[in-house]
Parts: sequence; C-alpha cells; structure tokens
Amino acid sequence: MMSPQNLKAVISSGLLSFPLTDFDSQLEFDAHAYAARLEWLMPYGATALFVAGGTGEFFSLAMDEYPAIINAAVQTCHGKVPVIAGAGGPTRFAISCAREAERLGADGILLLPHYLTEASQEGLAAHVEAVCNSVKCGVIVYNRGVCILKPATLEKLAGRCSNLIGFKDGGGDIEAMVAVSQRIGDRLAYLGGLPTAEVYAAAYKAMGVPVYSSAVFNFIPGTAMQFYQAVLDDDHVTRQRLLRDFFMPYLDIRNRSPGYAVSIVKAGARLVGRDAGLVRPPLTDLKPEELALLEPLIRALGPQ
Repeated sequence: MMSPQNLKAVISSGLLSFPLTDFDSQLEFDAHAYAARLEWLMPYGATALFVAGGTGEFFSLAMDEYPAIINAAVQTCHGKVPVIAGAGGPTRFAISCAREAERLGADGILLLPHYLTEASQEGLAAHVEAVCNSVKCGVIVYNRGVCILKPATLEKLAGRCSNLIGFKDGGGDIEAMVAVSQRIGDRLAYLGGLPTAEVYAAAYKAMGVPVYSSAVFNFIPGTAMQFYQAVLDDDHVTRQRLLRDFFMPYLDIRNRSPGYAVSIVKAGARLVGRDAGLVRPPLTDLKPEELALLEPLIRALGPQ
C-alpha cells in the first residue's frame, strides 16, 4: 500500500479512470470478467484506477459483495496500477468500506458523497474527518451532489487530516475551485470530476487542474488517452475534432435520461466486445435506438 504522500504524487499527473463493475445475467458480481477487464485496461496507461466508484455503481453494491470487488482489483493490479477504492454513503458505512478496502490492500480511498440528506458544513466536515481518521491510507474527497465543501471547510480539513491528499471536483463551480486552490495551494492534489470530464478538461487545465478521470476510457481507452494528451499539449485541432465528432454527439445521447452517465458507458463496453452486463436498478439501460446512435460514433474512432 502506498503512503498518502506517494499516492498524492501519483494522482497529480496523468489520466485517471474508474472501471465498470461486471455483473452477470443475474446482476451478480462477476469476478472473472472484472479481472479480465482490468487486465485489458491497464496497458493503456491510466495513472490510477478508481474501483467501485461512481461508474462502478458503488451506490448499488451491498457490503457483503464490496470486499470481493476490491480484492479482485487489488490482486489483478498489484504492482502495476494503483487502486483507489470508492467508499461512501452514511458515515459508519463509509468507514466500514474504507477500512475493508485498506485491509485488502487498496492504495487509497475516494470518498463519495453521503446518502440523500443535505448537511451543514460542520456536518460534512465531521463526516470527512471521521472517514480520514478511520484509515491510514490517502483519502480523496469527491465534491459532488449533497457533499459540496466550501473552501474554508476544506482548508480546515486539510489542516486536521494529514491523509486527506486530494480534492476531486464534481460541482463545476469555477469560482469555488479557484478559491480552493488559492487558499490551500499544493497541500492537496486537484482532480476534475465532472461527468464526461473531457468536455471540461481544457477549462480545468487553464485553472491549473490538468488531471481528470475518464469514463470513456472503459470502452475507447486509446481515444481517451489521445484526448488527454491533446489537452496536455494544447493540441486544439485534435481536441476540437474529437469534441465535434464524438464527445458532443455522445453527450446528446447521455443527456436523454437521468443515470445515463453510467448506462452509456456500459453500453459502449458492450458495443466494443467488452460487455460488463446490464446496470442495476434504479438505473436503466440504453434503448435499442440509442445503441444504434452510439455504435457508429464508436466505430468511426477506429481500432483502439
């Protein structure tokens, strides 16, 4: 397991991704297919993998199956790519997940939002601090949904929690993002985390946040890496071409239904011969006519 500071150094550069969780025809976790998926993805060069994250349908997982997913990832990726495990939901549940992930050898924790209810900044801070204090590994907080930390709150947490090493922004508030980086500086690693992060990548790089996590890496990993390199190199021609020819029409399909940010990734994996099964309820899968729109977009990108 990496030290928090070593993990911070790793996630401060490169492209990150969060693999799909494989389910069989009965919507049960398929460990063999999951390991094969990770083996396929690793050589493409993602800096770290967020397992059992948002695209990995953490929100649909039971505590008794969570360890099998983390263990499969750790055993498959050990010594090759760092594994950062998703943990979230109510504070005690998040702590249970974080401790189990650390016990199994995960290199760090991505702290996903708690469940449903709104909370004060004091309550959010107590939640994050409790999870950080429950483990020794590095923790990245995901600023999204009902867990939006204000810059002053995050600054206090950074002072109190030595293993809080990253801030992943899924809120898209540019003013707040600038305020966070100005107040906290290089104490934390900063990651872009808006859904289909490629659309926002250039804007975040201009703010000094060049690192983001890619969902499309799950089915077009070569293109995902090409786009990341184009952002890094300020290659506007390549970036604009991929936005025009793939990402914007892709978003048109994704935006047709709530939850499609995950469903469309599983659909893409199915279309390239890397089927991860269907999504679990309450998510719904793409309709046949939507699959018919997605397939030519992927085919036009060529071999990965």
